[in-house]
Amino acid sequence: MTVRPIVTYPDPRLRAVAQAVTVFDASLRGLADDLLDTLRAAPGVGITAPHIGVLQRLVVLELTPGLVEVYVNPAILWASEETIRHVEGSVSMPGATEEIERAARVRVGYRDLDGAKQVEEADGFRAVCHQHEIDQLDGIFWLQRLSRLKRERVIKRYEKSRR
Repeated sequence: MTVRPIVTYPDPRLRAVAQAVTVFDASLRGLADDLLDTLRAAPGVGITAPHIGVLQRLVVLELTPGLVEVYVNPAILWASEETIRHVEGSVSMPGATEEIERAARVRVGYRDLDGAKQVEEADGFRAVCHQHEIDQLDGIFWLQRLSRLKRERVIKRYEKSRR
């Protein structure tokens, strides 16, 4: 278990599409462990393999301290028409946040670390987290969900904070 360096904005790898995991072995478990250690060191509540420069479809969530959930090859199977707004940010852009509108409820299909198919229904903050992390796996960095004006403001604040 290792804390890995996090890829930071505006690294182009944050806009790359992650590849499906096809091998479910000790290496995948090790990557999931490293993601958890990196997430806790960041700190954050969710992280993907692309956040550490590994272009594989792997997500680790820890929405409640000590309750770790791993999603391999997650995909949104259904999303409600009803929406909610929530403040989001990224471990790859520490300190930068903005409110984003997303589906209020989702159904996510994924595999666990053993490769078994799973389905999860989520609403509220958990639904937001699933959509945010799956976007990242699809090469959609959270800023792309903002209007041009809001995106430019967030980037400007972020760059100022890095000086």
